[in-house]
Amino acid sequence: MDLLALTDFNLVARHGGFGKAARAAGRPKATLSRRVAELESSLGLRLLERGAGSLKLTEEGRALYERTWALLAEVDETAAAIASGGDKPQGRLRVSAPLLFSQAAMGKLAAGFAVKYPDVRLEVTTEDRPVDMVDEGYDVVIRVNPDPDESLVGRIFLRDRLVVVAHSALPRPDGQSPVPAIARGAGDRMGTWNVTTPTGKSGIAVDTVLRLSSHFMVRDAVRLGVGAARLPLSLVTHDLASGALVAWGGIDGPDIALWALYPSRRLLSARVAAFLGYLREAFPEGTPDELAAFMSSGLSSRGNPAP
Repeated sequence: MDLLALTDFNLVARHGGFGKAARAAGRPKATLSRRVAELESSLGLRLLERGAGSLKLTEEGRALYERTWALLAEVDETAAAIASGGDKPQGRLRVSAPLLFSQAAMGKLAAGFAVKYPDVRLEVTTEDRPVDMVDEGYDVVIRVNPDPDESLVGRIFLRDRLVVVAHSALPRPDGQSPVPAIARGAGDRMGTWNVTTPTGKSGIAVDTVLRLSSHFMVRDAVRLGVGAARLPLSLVTHDLASGALVAWGGIDGPDIALWALYPSRRLLSARVAAFLGYLREAFPEGTPDELAAFMSSGLSSRGNPAP
């Protein structure tokens, strides 16, 4: 495959037409058209549908563009880094992160990273759905307890766990009647929470009186004594330390593990390595207490979490 022709095809696909691509690149329109036609001929595929005043990608053309644009960008950035005589982090860095972590820490992390690495154009998207890193063009995804994926590699950078907490004035479970509960999301009204305490395992019967879509909203309602709730320890560490909330036990189940993942078939770029390193600096031990401290801390002038 002709790499130059592939590059010109990506240019046309990105700008949505030969004319726009030619103006953006300062190249003759006829040259771009010829290059794309040669690529189509070599592949035996039609990549673009050319209409009167319009142009759109065919299904094959879209698949080729989605699978090659990031690789070509990486080649360009690698060449630029070599030409500049170093591996300074630079270029576009796209990160996908889950909602709760984004609300709790991603804004501060992104701001600190931008200050420390001004040549990296960081873009963070918040979503809980699984994303296809290659097809959707992400460099790093942060996920909670992800399923095994041979196409991705990465590391755990934070651990958390769920605990049942309540306002100190809320009566503890007596085993006779259900306690009022606050839930995140949908589910049955009545249920049982299996918890682990220093004395062993037990079940707490609950009656859901309030449903909310955010862990932060749930925490606010718990603070006001509406009911008990299952919350990540990092969100209630300071409330437990002050005595405003009390823990009724830890949820019986696996810990919450946050992974930073990237495609295994790509070389680790300087910007991705810098982002992974920044996560390690922010959470060297990866504990719930560190995340709680990070949420309540400021940033130093160098973009690092203040002690």
